[in-house]
Amino acid sequence: MNNLIKALKPYPMEELNRIKSQLKEKGVKIYDFGTGDPKEPTDPKIREALIKAVPEISQYPSVSGRKELREAVSNWFENRFGVHLDPEKEIIPSNGSKEAIFHFPLVFIDTDMPEKKKVIFGTPAYPVYERGTLYAGGEPFPVKLKEEEGFLLRLEKIDKSVLEETKIVWINYPHNPTGATASLSYFEDVYGICRENGIILCSDECYTEIYFDKKPPSALQVGKEGIVVFHSLSKRSGMTGYRTGFIAGDPQLIAEYRKGRASFGVATPDFIQKAAEVAWSDEEHVEKRRKIFSEKRDIFLKFFSEIGLDFLYPEATFYFWIKAPQGMSGEEYAKHLLRYGIVVSPGVNFCAGMEVLEGRCSSEYFRIALVPTVEECREAVDIWKKAHEELRI
Repeated sequence: MNNLIKALKPYPMEELNRIKSQLKEKGVKIYDFGTGDPKEPTDPKIREALIKAVPEISQYPSVSGRKELREAVSNWFENRFGVHLDPEKEIIPSNGSKEAIFHFPLVFIDTDMPEKKKVIFGTPAYPVYERGTLYAGGEPFPVKLKEEEGFLLRLEKIDKSVLEETKIVWINYPHNPTGATASLSYFEDVYGICRENGIILCSDECYTEIYFDKKPPSALQVGKEGIVVFHSLSKRSGMTGYRTGFIAGDPQLIAEYRKGRASFGVATPDFIQKAAEVAWSDEEHVEKRRKIFSEKRDIFLKFFSEIGLDFLYPEATFYFWIKAPQGMSGEEYAKHLLRYGIVVSPGVNFCAGMEVLEGRCSSEYFRIALVPTVEECREAVDIWKKAHEELRI
């Protein structure tokens, strides 16, 4: 096994999971704001489309997926972002976004070119950017995201020598775990630097449809050459278990990725693609989901303000990025809340593994995902308030 990967052992969540199991055994009700997997039902139209499409005889799907699905994605993307995507050359269906993000470096990092093996991403971050890089034999280059900079990855502050050695830059806005958003001008700046240095710009856009005010932009609004975007129905349409999404962008990169993908995967089963086609063709269910997340968000906006916790105001995603009470780390506060059945994710869980190995990871932050129902959120707030007051005793 790759020694770097072997060394990246899970560390903070092990103890938290142990405590969580103990609480369940004692009959304590758990309010799980940890994993970003909301409980809202998948829209009936989507479920019905899947059921009707289950075939009598099951056969392999193709790498390129169903033409009808690619056309539905193309129509949605143009309506949403004003960018036309060629269904034949610029879109590939994927099994959600995680596997596509993980596999992308396997295709594009040339292990025979050590001078161009770096992969830049911001930290805190979704762990897959780093893990996919390591499996592909690349060199992760995590960059600390700062609150005073809006948790934006600032390429202009990275040494030119590093940029010249970089093959891929990952950006993720709206951002997991902080919920930070980026303007179109930010995308323009990042894209310009990537073009100057021959870097592929990969934009993880899985949260663009969970917003409360302004619609977040897509990287493809600033250009196509050298850009690939990753989208998913997991959050937009409540289809986490369906594992369906797409990658799109530069036709040359898409063609290379399609060729490489044939070695390790195909599109989702046809009946899931039929359900995805219905999901991308409908906005009504997405608007309903946004209203529910907005209601949950309002509950915690009021609550955190009342108890005096500092947080990044969430304009998008269903996450809150919150500072623990003064004098406590995010992990310490998370352990305290666990005693009351409140599960949150400590900020250290989103540090890059290389930071952990080198002893550079600590965090005063923790993240909550608005996963429980609206009623459960209200219940959790009452319990959380008592837990928070206990810190003063």
